[in-house]
Amino acid sequence: MPKIKPNKKEINLNLFKTVDLIRSAEKGITKYYHEDDMKTPMHMSMGEEAITAGVCHALNSKDQVFGYYRSHALYISKAHEVRSFFGEMYGKETGCVRGRGGSMHLANPNAGLMMISAIVSSTIAPAVGASFANKVKRNGKIVAVFFGDGAVEEGVFFESLNFACLMKLPIIFICQDNELAVDVLAKERQGFKSIPDIVKSFDCNFISSQSTDAEEIYELTNKALDLIKKNKKPVFMHLKYYRMLQHIGVISDFDKDSPRPKGGFERENYRSKKEYDEWVKKDPLKVLKNKLLKLGVSEEKVSQIEKENYLEVEESIKLAKEAPFPKKSELFDYIYAKE
Repeated sequence: MPKIKPNKKEINLNLFKTVDLIRSAEKGITKYYHEDDMKTPMHMSMGEEAITAGVCHALNSKDQVFGYYRSHALYISKAHEVRSFFGEMYGKETGCVRGRGGSMHLANPNAGLMMISAIVSSTIAPAVGASFANKVKRNGKIVAVFFGDGAVEEGVFFESLNFACLMKLPIIFICQDNELAVDVLAKERQGFKSIPDIVKSFDCNFISSQSTDAEEIYELTNKALDLIKKNKKPVFMHLKYYRMLQHIGVISDFDKDSPRPKGGFERENYRSKKEYDEWVKKDPLKVLKNKLLKLGVSEEKVSQIEKENYLEVEESIKLAKEAPFPKKSELFDYIYAKE
């Protein structure tokens, strides 16, 4: 039987549930991070949720994703849960990698989230390898690999894109471009003028968007999947977004009453309050919420979703705080894969 496509209201409701859960989870982190029980650096996802939610909603559960250190939105978009997520934030044995990874090394292979790494561009090559394996096995799995615009400046990016195009692999490269590498603007670090111009010289499909509407990203991802099936070429998606908080930590660049993060992050006044205010108007969560109301979804229904997500986050944090740490005797467990 042909797959029945969900209607517009259903699509946006599901996307809102995901985006709001991501935002609720990160608000939970912000609320409790000062207690210093989450012994992991935080690279928050506020502002990029439309990308991960839209892409993952278009993928099948069997499809595989690879990400980078700004990982919370991707994890929740693919795994659709926050209990083992917060277990990991607190370094507990209930975490998705049993307390060994923290925020920057999340994984949930059963949900298709294969790996996340703190090293810029380091998951691009493994993602291409997984895609090559999927093609050889003819298992129908699609790989999506997420990375920032800074990763495009690494040699492994070009090697990986070149190989994927040469071998016509079923993979989507997703560049989440906020024109920043920590606090360094693209024009201050890139010896080229345009990521799209560079990518278009490769034999791959190219899609771009500046939208913060998760539904648009969902539709563009469906287009990417159709292109892979049609012409057997990989897809590069160049998607713009705005990072609402600092590179690392749980405060905004413009929150002058909060202490600056330790370690020298990051210089002041590298981006303007005017730019920030313009992007906040296009907050992915606000976009979805306003759209649902226009589609006839009641405010009570929207509030119910928000309440359920809030309660799920609070319960998950409570369980994480109560959970045991991994045993010292397990320190060297799970280092090597078992056949």
